Amino acid sequence: MILNTLLSQHARVLSGMRPTGRLHLGHYHGVLKNWVELQHQYDCFFFVADWHALTTHYEDPSIIPESIREMVIDWLAAGINHGEAKLFIQSQVPEHAELHLLLSMITPLGWLERVPSYKDQQERLKERDLATYGFLGYPLLQAADILIYKAGLVPVGEDQVAHVELTREVARRFNHIYGREANFETLADQARKKMGKKSAKLYSRYHKAYTEQGDQEALDAARALLENQQNITVNDKERLFGYLEGSGRLILPEPQPLLTKASKMPGLDGQKMSKSYGNIIALRDEPEVVEKALRTMPTDTNRVRRSDPGDPARCPVWQFHEIYSDDGVREWASEGCKTASIGCLECKQPVIDAVLKELKPIQERARSFEAQPELVRNIIEEGNEEARDVAQETMEEVRHAMSLRHF
Repeated sequence: MILNTLLSQHARVLSGMRPTGRLHLGHYHGVLKNWVELQHQYDCFFFVADWHALTTHYEDPSIIPESIREMVIDWLAAGINHGEAKLFIQSQVPEHAELHLLLSMITPLGWLERVPSYKDQQERLKERDLATYGFLGYPLLQAADILIYKAGLVPVGEDQVAHVELTREVARRFNHIYGREANFETLADQARKKMGKKSAKLYSRYHKAYTEQGDQEALDAARALLENQQNITVNDKERLFGYLEGSGRLILPEPQPLLTKASKMPGLDGQKMSKSYGNIIALRDEPEVVEKALRTMPTDTNRVRRSDPGDPARCPVWQFHEIYSDDGVREWASEGCKTASIGCLECKQPVIDAVLKELKPIQERARSFEAQPELVRNIIEEGNEEARDVAQETMEEVRHAMSLRHF
């Protein structure tokens, strides 16, 4: 388990979304359902990435405030619980920007230019002027978002792993440059003695086995030993973790990617569900709107007449069956399509019923939050404060390590 190599106080999950307004089923199946599960397992920080929105849409920020409100309501309606996760707005925690600035002092330009999405997005959004530092530097702002909370895990798809790897490289470079405390070895030895005689002896044995023989099992055992220590401070634990591998104190722990399955949620036309394609079902669409959208969605073009057999693999409706239907319904739909024993409207009905059933509790919760704007505002403000408390602790350490506390 990946968390075995992380300090318990670093067993945090950090994830964010740009404010896009009301969300759709693609967001729900691709992100929100995963967040709902994670909030029960880890210390989760979920944030609105409004500064990131400015990296590509800086010319018209007026839509951002309303987009934030609508998106947060959908988060809450989908089951994100502010009692279990911290929900906050990136720009309301200015320490993100401060850490981004300080990390920019040590990050080589080449690291940013080689991030795969840099050239990909430039090509995809070539109608926009993206020759800005903000666009070049947004992966470093992402790194600051993660490192400011010492997040251990970052849920990402395969295409975003490079961003987490950049964050790891930046953290490694920062720790190498600034993690060298004066008298580091003396402080580490003092910390070791605080563990108690038996644990201190074990730690020394594991340290020797790893540093002299490269024994990976000894390193893992030493990490597990530190993980369970209750009688030493967080700073002492970080020193001992750093000392294990011959480095300095770990000020900014390296995060790990938590790979998430790619969303299989198709749009109404079979492409990826996206507002830009006009093929979405929004989480708060009225039931009659949802039903009409599903009833009129395209099917296999070979089925011109009711009596024509079809091919489920060529039909967008089948992709919805793969998500919403059980084996029995899928078998009925597949066989009925191939033999023309059912029509397309019949095939769509179980999907319509399942989508409406899924959306009903979400929409009920959304109406409740819509009617309580003050509650939504308070939830976010509370999350902003909680996030900022953690961010300020990290920045105190960073400023101290970089000799930016002058008096």
